[in-house]
Amino acid sequence: MNEIRVLVVDDSAVLRQIISDFINQEPGMKVVGKAPDGRRALELAAELQPDVISLDIQMPVMDGLSTLDALLERRPVPVIMVSTLTQRGAAISFDALDRGAIDYVAKPEHGVQQATEFRSELIRKIRMAAGMNVQRIIEIRRRRKTPTPVPPVVQKPPEKPPLSAPSKLGNAVLALGISTGGPPALARLFADLQPPMPPILVVQHMPPNFTRALGWRLNSLSKLTIKEAEAGDPLRPNEVLIAPGGLHMRVVRRAGMAQVLLEDSPPVSGHKPSVDVMMMSAAKCFGANTLGIIMTGMGRDGAEGCRAIRAAGGYVLGQDEASSDVYGMNKVAFVEGNVDRQFHLDEAATLITNYVQEKWLAPTLARV
Repeated sequence: MNEIRVLVVDDSAVLRQIISDFINQEPGMKVVGKAPDGRRALELAAELQPDVISLDIQMPVMDGLSTLDALLERRPVPVIMVSTLTQRGAAISFDALDRGAIDYVAKPEHGVQQATEFRSELIRKIRMAAGMNVQRIIEIRRRRKTPTPVPPVVQKPPEKPPLSAPSKLGNAVLALGISTGGPPALARLFADLQPPMPPILVVQHMPPNFTRALGWRLNSLSKLTIKEAEAGDPLRPNEVLIAPGGLHMRVVRRAGMAQVLLEDSPPVSGHKPSVDVMMMSAAKCFGANTLGIIMTGMGRDGAEGCRAIRAAGGYVLGQDEASSDVYGMNKVAFVEGNVDRQFHLDEAATLITNYVQEKWLAPTLARV
């Protein structure tokens, strides 16, 4: 395999050197250029034709978003945004993903452990990004805003929910796992998804602070109530709880009520929060009344969780390759036989709604 050639863009000379040292110490990759601002980045990108660009968000002369737009307009190169670990940094990172950035990493604020985690995450994402079809990803994300027709899934006429609907939905759960490419995909899904819905648990691989900003962003787009989970939060119909970055999220029953348990324990399946941890606990608490949803992302986190849901009698939907930024987590779960049905993102809300109507609100127990 050819060496991965990386252009490093950051207004801090110290960060440029740290990032460059991390990359140059890795086998199979090297830094071919360093730029202190967006204007110089455009010059070097044209001259050096790097395989991947790490791009700072906050820079003088030309900020990260403007630089990203200009880079992708000239050549669809994989770009990884390097963001501050703040709410504002998170919000800008989500904008960058909408515009075509492959992924982002959060700068370490202090401490050796944070620097080690930053290095590991950066290297992993550079390796993932190298060779990706950026033009395809840009087109997928653009279509989410102006979707093109896909083979239709007929949405059944909504039945008037019985008076017991809230209690029925309170005894069920949607357990959703997602990673790379997640924020734009979740924005599309939750903009389309309408009440009534059971409680929804989401694990999105993301650092602290970013998950809270993600909750705010999604809540502004949705008719469901969406927020970052807090310890002890009860699971309620029409509410979505997102696992906080850096903590595992489980669901447990206390005094007959399902509620969130957060724990700072070692990573599982390479991640914290882990989709497997959340899904396994959901399957244990809700059994056959669990709908698993596994979506775009790199790696295999969620495969064992999907297996646990199906073993408990639940049902699993998996995002298909055509609508995924990265067909990884969802591919593993599908190939290993732990997905009952694949879906295109454009049809996801309809499929979920039909399942909820038939399984938990209609008198029959028919499935989609």
